[in-house]
Amino acid sequence: MIKKEHIALFTFLLFSFGNHLLAQENPDAIALVDDQLENNFYEAMKQRGIENYDKAIVAIQKCIEKDPKNAAFQYELGKNYLSQKNYVEAENAFKKAVELDNKQRWYWNGLYDVYYQTRDFQKSIPIVEKLIEFDANLKEDLVSLYMNTNQHAKALELLTEMEASSKLTSRMEFYKLKIQEANGFAKPQKEQLEEAIKKHPKVEQNYIDLIVLYTSFNQEDKAFEVAKQLEKEIPNSDWAHVSLVKFHLNNNDGENASKSMFKVIENDQVDLKIKHRVFNEFLIFAVKNPTYLKNIDKAIPYFDDDREINVAKEVAKFFWKKNDLEKTAYYFEKGLKKNPDDVEAMELYLEVLIQKQDFQLLTQKAEDFLESFPTQVGFYFYAGLGYNQLKEYKKAKTILENGLDFVVEFSPSESGIYTNRFNANFYKQLIICYENLNDTAKVQLYTNKLKQLQN
Repeated sequence: MIKKEHIALFTFLLFSFGNHLLAQENPDAIALVDDQLENNFYEAMKQRGIENYDKAIVAIQKCIEKDPKNAAFQYELGKNYLSQKNYVEAENAFKKAVELDNKQRWYWNGLYDVYYQTRDFQKSIPIVEKLIEFDANLKEDLVSLYMNTNQHAKALELLTEMEASSKLTSRMEFYKLKIQEANGFAKPQKEQLEEAIKKHPKVEQNYIDLIVLYTSFNQEDKAFEVAKQLEKEIPNSDWAHVSLVKFHLNNNDGENASKSMFKVIENDQVDLKIKHRVFNEFLIFAVKNPTYLKNIDKAIPYFDDDREINVAKEVAKFFWKKNDLEKTAYYFEKGLKKNPDDVEAMELYLEVLIQKQDFQLLTQKAEDFLESFPTQVGFYFYAGLGYNQLKEYKKAKTILENGLDFVVEFSPSESGIYTNRFNANFYKQLIICYENLNDTAKVQLYTNKLKQLQN
């Protein structure tokens, strides 16, 4: 939240350096005329910060009354209406901001937010065309808008322009292929591409188009021949090895498939989604041919920078479905080394240890996890279960009772993060340890709680 003294500082700076400074600054930094205006603006920011949009609107409207030609005030008004999902008023406010100052990116962005949320693709197009002047990366948004409005000719023209300066992302490649498959945009003919390759053997795109053409007709043998030719002419081609991985796997050629896979995942220019696809295809092959599982281990570190997917964790889930508990545990351990704060991975790993009946390791790991996450009730449960299985009932009692402070109880009709089903299992472990410690009162207490949940 912006503090009052910060706004006063913005005021001083903006009046000192004039409109030039304002041109590309964040619109929250607004030149304020007097104390009353400053107070109203501060109130608007404060109320917006605590999501009291009605009060924020009243305050910013007072600012507009005082200074109706201030585009940034209109922008603030639009943001509050947008938060209320009052799209008509939000659109009007952002339009006024743009009319007052059409050189400010944030105001155009406000309009785009309105049209994006209301899925008004036609109105979005001229806004994004304008926004591209500020950020060329929005060309992908414009392609998507052209596709959603069936303007395939414009989409293809823009894709061609983008491809001339950089490699298309997998999503843009998908759009390009979709356009080529549509009526009026037939794929380049096989003969034309073959002739183009003869004349220009070092132009990669012709090979790619011919591979895509053959693959679309399920002529993988012919596509393989083109990929091999591409590999020979342009050994460092990303696309050659993306294609060759699958072909080598189909031919049960694990050595060459491994080489192609590593060329793909080592190359920073290849889209991450393509790398995942290649890795997954090789993983399925390696499970059937365990000699190559060592290459899975070598490949995983190449995905360490992936913020969205923990590859080792996903591999662990894959082996869990195959009921291979040893490899499941092994890859969960690898996943936790990459992301030691992944509570879900921890709990899944502990579940695997239960299935393996490795209760000694179960208690050790659960208590290790508790050192970092002392409020995570699941870890108390797993540790208590492990100690009960090891017949160390006093330790089970201690750790389960410590975990009781974090058990959230719900009525039978309710649900939450910790469901009644989980609570029932937690109480069962308490009952087991109390029975073995001859604490009949506590046995009765948690038996009654368990019956309430079961009823």
